[in-house]
Amino acid sequence: MSCESGDPQRCFSGSCVSVAGQGRYAQIVDPGSQHSTDTQTLDEESLATEMAGSNAVANRFRCPSCAAAMHFDAAVGMLSCDYCGTTVAVGTNEGGQSIVEYDLESGLDRQREHGYGAEVRRTRCSECGATVNFGASVTSDRCDFCGAPSVLVQESNRNLLRPESLIPFRVENQLATDKFRGWLKGLWFRPNDLKKTARVKKLAGVYVPYWTFDAIADSDWTAQAGYYYYVTETYRTRDANGNSVTRTRQVRKVRWQNAWGSRTDRYDDILICASQGLPARMVNRLNSFNTQELVAYQPGYLAGWGAEEYAVELNVGWRDAVEIMASSQRRRCSRDVPGDTQRFLNVTNRFSEQTFKHVLLPIWISSYRYKDDVYRFLVNGQTGEVTGSAPYSIIKIALFVLMIVSIIVGGMLVMNSR
Repeated sequence: MSCESGDPQRCFSGSCVSVAGQGRYAQIVDPGSQHSTDTQTLDEESLATEMAGSNAVANRFRCPSCAAAMHFDAAVGMLSCDYCGTTVAVGTNEGGQSIVEYDLESGLDRQREHGYGAEVRRTRCSECGATVNFGASVTSDRCDFCGAPSVLVQESNRNLLRPESLIPFRVENQLATDKFRGWLKGLWFRPNDLKKTARVKKLAGVYVPYWTFDAIADSDWTAQAGYYYYVTETYRTRDANGNSVTRTRQVRKVRWQNAWGSRTDRYDDILICASQGLPARMVNRLNSFNTQELVAYQPGYLAGWGAEEYAVELNVGWRDAVEIMASSQRRRCSRDVPGDTQRFLNVTNRFSEQTFKHVLLPIWISSYRYKDDVYRFLVNGQTGEVTGSAPYSIIKIALFVLMIVSIIVGGMLVMNSR
């Protein structure tokens, strides 16, 4: 649940991006070509020296061989030089680094470090309202979210909690595209030409902010448990000849009894997406993240990738986590109620040992055009899971409904003919 070091990972050395009303997004360095020739190790001391030299993000991850800019290559899991192909392992301390889970109460009091430890420039799109932060030496004349050319410079935001850990990208660009194509092929009731004519725009690899919460839930419940029993009932009806006859049937009744109980459950790493730039219904379907693969935050993982600032505050995220846990506890308590049925279930929850982490999770974001409409999709950068929207074929749906109706009508005609 926590680590002994108590030393949260210090700064986000890249630039960060924000979307007003739509989440915040950070562009570190545009990914370049990915090569691999030499492999070296970049230790913490040399990384710190490199970071201290300049506020510009492109200067923070220089190639030790040729001094060109480097980016994190998801295919090899290392920093890669765009110019000479040298690869460099993301450095760690000699004693290793630990992921810290913070006490929720102190977190809500905002006692942790804020900002990203780097000078940034913020631009706001006048078309979609996106607010994007870049490194001090980086300029942009186009919105990363909608592509509009109209952006205005604003003051940077230094009041954000720093990320504690992340899951590095495992799925590279081409594999993400292949996963999307496979997802399209598996969809039902879609136009026949969708797979051939869907034109995919450039995929953007973005580290999306999440809160994770741990807690122990103690629940007390009361309810009325129902037990079925049957009685024989006499009734009058008419037979096939129209004669009045007396018959009997079994009628189910319910005997209600008061019931009560309690239970204790532990919750670990409940994920709450802290982005407002992505549709909640879509991002919540990306549920295959394995938080056991979280690594301690280091700026090197973000080189060449985007990183979104959280737009959902910690207290709001905790409220959403409580709703998830309370709903889960109600279902679990419901299963504890004895008998055949139940009513008037009431559950009282108490949460303790609450901790949280601010983490970044890898997601590929893109859209594709089919005819005149644009549809958005997401690819899990860790597992390759795909979710998104796609057009339906009205003709296929209508034919399917007609087939079902025909089967039902045919079955009724067969039954009536007997």
